[in-house]
Amino acid sequence: MKKMILAAVLAFSLSAVEMPKSVIHVINVKFKADASKATVDEAIASIGEMAKKFPKAGITRVWLRPVLVQGGPANFTHVLAMEFKDEAALKAYKDSEAQKWWYTKWLPIREQSATSDVSN
Repeated sequence: MKKMILAAVLAFSLSAVEMPKSVIHVINVKFKADASKATVDEAIASIGEMAKKFPKAGITRVWLRPVLVQGGPANFTHVLAMEFKDEAALKAYKDSEAQKWWYTKWLPIREQSATSDVSN
């Protein structure tokens, strides 16, 4: 009986957690020392602009305000994230018009960045 109750509780617990098929694209970045705050703010805001300007890119959400940045050896100063509809959308984004447009804002002031992608 105890095993049945435990199994039911476990099944209920797992069913309460959403397991989306979207992909979270996390960007850790360090901007160039001579980049002004205004230019950095503009580059960060351009992520949201890109998502609206290029809906076919499959970007469904963006996170632009770092809460905690663990800079590590690279001394990253910002962390940002984009949520893509699915893995196919992330793959299609690579070298797309959306990415090329965003890179015109981003690359001139980016010193270093690293990305990670996660899904279920």
